[in-house]
Amino acid sequence: MFKKSITVSAALSFTLFTLPVEADLFSDGLKILQGGDAKQGEQSQGNLSVGEISAGLKEALRVGSSRVVDQVSLQDGFNADSNIHIPLPDNLKKVQGALRTVGLSSMADDLELKLNRGAEKASVETRELFLDTISKMTLEDARRIYDGRNDEATRYFREKMSPELTAKFKPIIDRTLSEVGAVNSYEEMISSYKTIPFVPDVKSDLTDYTVSKALEGLFYYLAKEEEQIRQNPVARTTEILKNVFGS
Repeated sequence: MFKKSITVSAALSFTLFTLPVEADLFSDGLKILQGGDAKQGEQSQGNLSVGEISAGLKEALRVGSSRVVDQVSLQDGFNADSNIHIPLPDNLKKVQGALRTVGLSSMADDLELKLNRGAEKASVETRELFLDTISKMTLEDARRIYDGRNDEATRYFREKMSPELTAKFKPIIDRTLSEVGAVNSYEEMISSYKTIPFVPDVKSDLTDYTVSKALEGLFYYLAKEEEQIRQNPVARTTEILKNVFGS
């Protein structure tokens, strides 16, 4: 039973990112899932061991998540990317408009830049959390990903990681927003805004807002990386990915 469980897990791991040109291996995975006896020994097609195949799935996820963290944590990783750029919260856009009428819109622009800088600086600290989640994947997790949609691995991360990421991000974002000067910029902007006659009071939780937007950006690009690893051999940049998923 133990040996069979290992084989099933390996088949599931391998077939997650299988391409159509690898039809025989894909069929073997289906047979094992359905209780068949395709290649239930310690070797799979292509002379890959169970250990190599099992490692392939986790390696694919490690590579994808590391690429995302590397990308968004660069300077302008958020700020210059229209897909994940963090705008001012809606209520602060009203402040921005009011300041523009008196020639002070640059204060709001500066705050918007610093929200993105805070997200970039904080994102680098998510790498270990991604790796820890990957290491804890179970057979049920693999089955769900196998049976799921094209972005199922990303959905898995979002479900498993969002609460922990939010909790981890909040103090980091608090710190980085302060370090990049966003907190001071916000206070100065609101102070100037209040000098304008007849404007309504405005309050905004910059930390919660930036955490939410930063996570959206991370998961947006994780879905893109998942698609690349599924479909594009060039995206398989490590030896184990080339061995397991083809070069």
